[in-house]
Amino acid sequence: MATQTVVPGPLSAPAAAPPPARRARIDSVDLLRGAVMVLMLLDHTREFVHRDAPFFDAADLSRTTVVLFITRWVTHFCAPAFVLLAGTGAALQVVRGKPKGELARFLVTRGAWLILLELTVIRFGVVFDLDYRAFPGMLQVIWAIGVSMMVLAALIRLPTRWIAAIGVAIVALHNLTDAVRVAGPEPGGLGALWMVLHQPGFARVLGIRMLVLYPVLPWIGVFLCGYALGHVYRWDAERRWRLLVRLGAGMTAGFVLLRLTNLYGNPFPWSPQKNAVFTVLSFVNTSKYPPSLLFILMTLGPALLMLAWAERTRRGPAGSALVTFGRVPMFFYLLQWPVAHGLALLISMAAGKPTSHLFGFPGAHPPQPGAGFGLGVAYLCWAAGVAMLYPLCRWFAGVKRRRDDWWLSYL
Repeated sequence: MATQTVVPGPLSAPAAAPPPARRARIDSVDLLRGAVMVLMLLDHTREFVHRDAPFFDAADLSRTTVVLFITRWVTHFCAPAFVLLAGTGAALQVVRGKPKGELARFLVTRGAWLILLELTVIRFGVVFDLDYRAFPGMLQVIWAIGVSMMVLAALIRLPTRWIAAIGVAIVALHNLTDAVRVAGPEPGGLGALWMVLHQPGFARVLGIRMLVLYPVLPWIGVFLCGYALGHVYRWDAERRWRLLVRLGAGMTAGFVLLRLTNLYGNPFPWSPQKNAVFTVLSFVNTSKYPPSLLFILMTLGPALLMLAWAERTRRGPAGSALVTFGRVPMFFYLLQWPVAHGLALLISMAAGKPTSHLFGFPGAHPPQPGAGFGLGVAYLCWAAGVAMLYPLCRWFAGVKRRRDDWWLSYL
């Protein structure tokens, strides 16, 4: 039999190149991230809508109610888990094969971008004004993640166990410096540097008046721990699940035992209160600004247990929605400020209530009679905000799934 040679003609086309591989998502990580983001929206909606939010701390046991305290307390899980999983996300890029040098460059540029967003887009969502002379902005969780990314970029070539050790040491030992306090209003120089690292309040950062809400040192520790945690996704599922359960249970038990002693780990001890319920509230009322060792154990222990649970549970519609939110964390974070703030403004105007406290630095205006709403209205606005954000996040998650544009990695 003669062999026939097929010569490509003008109508022949080369074989289609396979589509570029999409990076695999880890649904359990996205689910946990989505859950804490939805809780974050509850916290910010309460801050804008509730009548007392701008004027006293919901964790102040001398003034709060049980429901108000719990509404605030459950949102304490947001920032630690958000920062931890940001570090985990950086590690997952290494796990997927990104060279560490390339990742370091990305961490520096994205960290700088996050700090810029904190002082521009996020600032406007919080204060609804452009008067930078009166109030340049607040250094909050996005700033802390941005700085942490830059620190990780400097450490990225160290062995993962060394990075883990540095992170754990920062988290465990930073409360040894609680007695170091900067005196005087709006310090600059080394005083401002210390406040940026470990003491909240107003400071002159590079000569600019800033409110440091998230002193960055303990958050760097949490972020580095998250980076180390991300490497366990190289392991098989059973081994990883056992580690998450043991870590989560151990941290939770460690919180209870250490808190009982009142010896170390939080600047303020718990104490017996007017009744048993308020005594329990005192026990779990740990310091977030900056996050104490006990605050981190109290929040991240259960968060790791939820991460383990999410690996073995079947998701229903609610779980799928949380995964969608968790796939677009920065997109959600940027939108939730104007959504929460805007809802508060709209319902206040519709009800004929004062609105001046919704503009400018939070809490700067004196209380106005009739301003704000009860906690039930805050919960309704939170539900409305979640409903508004879901289709937007679902759309953007689809865009990120279909496209590989470089700028998408910055959102």
